[in-house]
Amino acid sequence: MKALAILAIAASAHAGPARVGPGVYHPAFPASPAERAIDVPAFWLDREPVTNADYLAFVRAVPEWRRDRAKPLFVDADYLSPWASADALGGLSPRAPVVRVSWFAARAYCAWRGGRLPREAEWELAADAPELQAQILAWYARPTPPVLPDVGGAPNKWGVRDLHGLVWEWIDDFSATLVGDSVCGAEANAARDPSAYAAFMRFAFRGSLEARDSVASLGFRCAYDQEPSR
Repeated sequence: MKALAILAIAASAHAGPARVGPGVYHPAFPASPAERAIDVPAFWLDREPVTNADYLAFVRAVPEWRRDRAKPLFVDADYLSPWASADALGGLSPRAPVVRVSWFAARAYCAWRGGRLPREAEWELAADAPELQAQILAWYARPTPPVLPDVGGAPNKWGVRDLHGLVWEWIDDFSATLVGDSVCGAEANAARDPSAYAAFMRFAFRGSLEARDSVASLGFRCAYDQEPSR
C-alpha cells in the first residue's frame, strides 16, 4: 500500500507543464556581440522540480536506472545514495526534489516522460527574477541542508516554482558556457547588474560538473517542445 501511495503522489503532483516564452534571453556574459540577445521560442517546462516520488516511479518502470543496475559509465558512486534502497525512499519525503542524479539519468527520465532537459537559454528565461537577486545570492551562500524541504514555492510569472532557493538544476547544455579568463568572479561582482554575479555562480557551478556527477544540491526538471498530452 505504501508503494501505491507514493506512485499516486507522483502521478497527481503535476498540474501539467507551464508554457514559457516566447522571449529574449540576455546572457550576462555573451560569447560574442551576436549573442547579446537570444530569441527563445515558446516551450513547456515542468512547474516544479522532479521529486523523489516522480523518480521512484521512473526507476520502477525502467529498472536499468536503479542505483544497483545503472552503468558506471553513466552514474557515479553517489547516484541516489540518500535512498534507503534501490527502489525505496526510506524516510525521505516523496515531495522533496530528487537529488544525486547524473545528467545522463536526468536525460533518460525526461525522455521517458516524452521531454528533454531545458537548454540554458530556456532555463535562464524561465528563472529570470531581477527582484530576487539578493535572496538568490544569499541562498547560493548557504550550505545544503541535510534534509531538503518539499517543493511548493510560489509560482513565478510563468507559473513555474522553485527555480531558485531549493536545488540547483541540470540543463541539457550545462557545459556550453565556459567561465574562463574573459569572465572572472571579480568582474561579475563589480558589474552594475547584480544578476551578473548570480549568473556567474550558475555558470561556474555548471562548468564544474561532469555528466556522471551526482550532487546533493542538484536536481532537475523537464522541458518539452510541444505541450504534452495529459
